[in-house]
Amino acid sequence: MAKSKPRVKVPKKADKGEVIKIKTLISHKMESGQRKDKKGELIPRQIINHFSAKFNGETVFEVDIQPAISANPYMEFNMRAEESGEFEFIWVDDDGSIYTKKQPLEVS
Repeated sequence: MAKSKPRVKVPKKADKGEVIKIKTLISHKMESGQRKDKKGELIPRQIINHFSAKFNGETVFEVDIQPAISANPYMEFNMRAEESGEFEFIWVDDDGSIYTKKQPLEVS
């Protein structure tokens, strides 16, 4: 499989107490394991099975993903900005690959 490409959209700055929207998307074909190839054999399952978002090392959003999700999974969530720090986004693939992306946030 081609390397998956994670993308995130986080505001660069926020006011203390402001609720911010975080958006993530990872390019991945998300093969469910239920389709068959041209020979009639099942194509092995290959999905992103877990996503988590941490802020300053503390988990702020986490989800286990099932095969029914579409290709290129998109996650969106809100968080109240209380302090400056760094987000770390983590996607885990069935094959053991882990994709990460970091993004800073400045709170004033």
